[in-house]
Amino acid sequence: MNAASLGAATPTDLPPEVDEFLLWLTVEKGRSTATLSAYRRDLVAWVTYLDAHGRTVVTATEADVIGHLRAQQGTGKKAASVARAMVAVRALHSFMVADELRSDDPTAHVEMPSVPRGLPKALSSTEIDRLLASIAVDDALGRRDKAIVEVLYGTGIRISELVGTSLTDLDMHDALLRVYGKGAKERVVPLGSYAHTALTAWLSPGGRPELEPKRWSDRRDAEALWLNQRGGRLSRQGAWGMVKRRAAVVGLGSKLSPHVFRHSCATHMLDHGADIRIVQELLGHASVTTTQVYTRVSNERLWRVYADAHPRGRRG
Repeated sequence: MNAASLGAATPTDLPPEVDEFLLWLTVEKGRSTATLSAYRRDLVAWVTYLDAHGRTVVTATEADVIGHLRAQQGTGKKAASVARAMVAVRALHSFMVADELRSDDPTAHVEMPSVPRGLPKALSSTEIDRLLASIAVDDALGRRDKAIVEVLYGTGIRISELVGTSLTDLDMHDALLRVYGKGAKERVVPLGSYAHTALTAWLSPGGRPELEPKRWSDRRDAEALWLNQRGGRLSRQGAWGMVKRRAAVVGLGSKLSPHVFRHSCATHMLDHGADIRIVQELLGHASVTTTQVYTRVSNERLWRVYADAHPRGRRG
């Protein structure tokens, strides 16, 4: 068995050391297909660079790592893309040393590029109310779309997690939803009253039953919580496209990103005194450090309100 057979789609001409690394990421670390594809692309670029300079991942030197870094920066890529590419190179060589595929790590003393951590953008509660109010629920698609926005905002789950849910993941009696996050990690999130009401409308006659086909083209689609107009499981692209269209109607298109409701959920909870550990659990963050970025958002909002309201509220 190799990495390609497990979803990493590793080209046959990649060095065996890289193939082993991708296999390890798949089997031992449980990385997603998207993550594996990103690592593969970055490592293909590294191997190509080394090949052009007569070296391999086994003989690469610190000078090669620096040269590759400079080459990546010279392509005009965004800082985040360059940083991600170098993370893949460093992770590969760290793995090789641990697995005794080479005795030294050429990346160990190379200063990797840092990316300034921007504050995630969140919609205001007023903007979210405006968006939800604009979605009419007089047909099946309207009911579905309103339920999707209510669940995204109410739970903070990712769009990819949302479209992966099935009917069996939903507990309407206890108002709970089971989702599968990164690395197939399972967590259960609560459904607030607005999300619960919207889901009830979606699952009732006039909602999801209206989109069910007479005959399912794929038996797995029959289990999907969210359906598209053709009666199949709603895709991530389909859900994101719907959100963008709905937001554009009320002038919020420019503020939208795939995680905007996730950011808004976390920010608003912290604004209203939620414990950061609870927000971490809700969002499925492995480390509370990831969640802490939202406390910075709340602090910025606190400063804005203070500066606007207090006669001596200008920040020093």
